[in-house]
Amino acid sequence: MIELYYAEDDPDIARNVKKYLEQKGLKVTIYNTLAQIRQALKIHVPTIVLLDWNMPDGHGDALCQWIRGRWKELPIIFLTVRGDSRDIVAGFHNGADDYVVKPFELEVLYSRIQALLRRTRNVTDQYLSCAGIFIDQNSRTVSCHLEEINLSAAEYELLLYLMLNKGKTVTREKILEQVWDVKGSYVNNNTLTVTMKRLRDKLHQPPCLKTIRSVGYRMEDTL
Repeated sequence: MIELYYAEDDPDIARNVKKYLEQKGLKVTIYNTLAQIRQALKIHVPTIVLLDWNMPDGHGDALCQWIRGRWKELPIIFLTVRGDSRDIVAGFHNGADDYVVKPFELEVLYSRIQALLRRTRNVTDQYLSCAGIFIDQNSRTVSCHLEEINLSAAEYELLLYLMLNKGKTVTREKILEQVWDVKGSYVNNNTLTVTMKRLRDKLHQPPCLKTIRSVGYRMEDTL
């Protein structure tokens, strides 16, 4: 499902956009301030961000620049008032992918979202997140609450497998098979236990990484 974070302080516009886009199958979360959406992004990365230029606590270009410093390819669309070319120039200077001028037709907004997602379709699966833990699969980097974490190859593959199966309980046997045995490197249960302990230590014992007694492990959003 396409997840859209939408920063908008006009409740009528926000309500109409949310209703229309959810009828199209998108999951839309509204934020009334830049601070709110910034805090949400520290926990989870959506598929796309829709950002009103003028917000009660500042202009959208600052948040856009902040996003680009962390998720370089996350799709961003600005909403800006008609005739204000400075908004558009500043938006693209700080990394926005597209813009829509207010007032706009909902069908036009949806078509622009779809067009941007088609251009950036590989990004949809690039970023994985769970309760403040992020994986960028293209660069193979991991961060926890925006702190970059240095993992070994085995630790990264273990975390990646759990994140790709977020919300599901995966057995120890399945992990051993998919993370190690599939590459021709047979290891025993103790190797998994030690690798999991090191991974948890490096991620500061995250509550989202759960042990399912006598079965295996599960990653799930807890915030």
